Amino acid sequence: MLSGLLWVVGSLLQNASAQTDYDNIILIFADDMGYGEVGSFYKESPFKTPHLDRMAKEGAKLTNFYVPTPYCAPSRGTILTGRYPFRHSLVSNPSPDSGNNNIGLPPLEITIAELLKEKGYATAAYGKWHLGHREPWLPRSQGFDEYYGILYSNDMYPVQLVHNEEVVEYPVVQSKLSQTYTDLTIDFIKRNKDRPFFVYLPHAMPHKPLAVSDNFYTPDTPKDLYADVISELDHCVGQVLDAVKKEGLEQKTLVIFTSDNGPNQGGSSGGLRGMKGRTWEGGLKVPFIAHMPGTIPPGIENSQPAATIDMLPTICALAGIELPSDRTIDGKNIFPMLKNSNAPSPHQGVFAMKGGKLACVRSGKWKLHVLNPGSSDMRQLSDEAALTWIDPRAPNGVSILAPFEQAKAYELPGLMTGDPPRAMMLFNLEADPGEQHDVANEYPEVVVRLKALFDKTNAEVREFPEPKLDYMFREPAPGESRPLMHLIGGELRYDRIPAYQRKLLKDQ
Repeated sequence: MLSGLLWVVGSLLQNASAQTDYDNIILIFADDMGYGEVGSFYKESPFKTPHLDRMAKEGAKLTNFYVPTPYCAPSRGTILTGRYPFRHSLVSNPSPDSGNNNIGLPPLEITIAELLKEKGYATAAYGKWHLGHREPWLPRSQGFDEYYGILYSNDMYPVQLVHNEEVVEYPVVQSKLSQTYTDLTIDFIKRNKDRPFFVYLPHAMPHKPLAVSDNFYTPDTPKDLYADVISELDHCVGQVLDAVKKEGLEQKTLVIFTSDNGPNQGGSSGGLRGMKGRTWEGGLKVPFIAHMPGTIPPGIENSQPAATIDMLPTICALAGIELPSDRTIDGKNIFPMLKNSNAPSPHQGVFAMKGGKLACVRSGKWKLHVLNPGSSDMRQLSDEAALTWIDPRAPNGVSILAPFEQAKAYELPGLMTGDPPRAMMLFNLEADPGEQHDVANEYPEVVVRLKALFDKTNAEVREFPEPKLDYMFREPAPGESRPLMHLIGGELRYDRIPAYQRKLLKDQ
């Protein structure tokens, strides 16, 4: 009896120990935040980010960290799956108002949330989803216990807040978004402090339309709305870090901060060429900070290439989870890079895509643009046209509620100079981080090596046809542009056309 009692007591103690032997993860994903918008990454940053700077000082920052595409949805699919877009297949952005409704992250893909949930983690996503806005692709079908946010970009009609699978706010007061998502995260931490948890916090900001709460809005200086937005976003990161510390979880919680792609108008690429929408460094290179006292030493700064493909393997390594064996996981565990400034990259090459095609490769200090990276300005507007350009998704005071003083089309965030774009450009990024001087002719052996590396991966890329648009308007007349559907929100459906646009329907 005594031995049996001792076995029971021992088993209970072992189980109790197992319940406390875990690490939490908070993955903060800004939207369109450029490399030059965090002070510790760019000394000449026009923005103040004291909390992010403190996070970097107390933890690790990677100064050559990449996304796989210079725009939203494919990048979001990659950070959650550890797979390049050509593997998870979401290579373009779902957008209900342009009829691009028939794409999303396939349910057979395995996300960080699904892997952690199998191990007993509580999981939540608060913010921008953009991995499909119809039933098969919603967050709670991809491993999340809770969801609250906008299912696509905050400028795509209809802008509506969804809790799990129910619309709870329309129209959306966007000035509340950053703080609301932060408050939900802090509440989730408090509710789950005695069990392992994973929070995916994909903020709406600083994606257009820019919006900020009363505490950070400075109407007396209307030209600095972008700075106001960054200040609030930075403050919100500080609130999350403080909440983790207050609950006594600081040494067992990995907090990661990064961005889905480079900046749009009004932002800063930190002296890099190009912007969002372009495979120049300004579109692909983003800030990355990891914070976990006791595990990640303070002051780590590693300049070797890494990427969002590495998030799933790194988090799985922390949680003691084996990677899925039935598919290719492109990422690697980069914890050695977070613990040692001199640790090498686990990648022979890091790749990026342009639509459904592989476009470029970064290997060591070299970057080869196999495809022509195009103009540095995503909108490709002349200086004169930029002065008068009107955003068709701008705040309108009715269904898109945000300040009217948005960044202008001529407020370009990155370098627009340099050698003219062409295919097969080679840059030495150590000597020329702004991609100004093509050195392909000077280093033909490097071109050959990187092209072979590119070709090996490109052989695995299948053809991606243009997505079939589920469009309700009739085809525009020759010379006319296709209008956006100003869809009415309030329900989780995408067929409610306002009266003034009904004349455009196919059957009218």
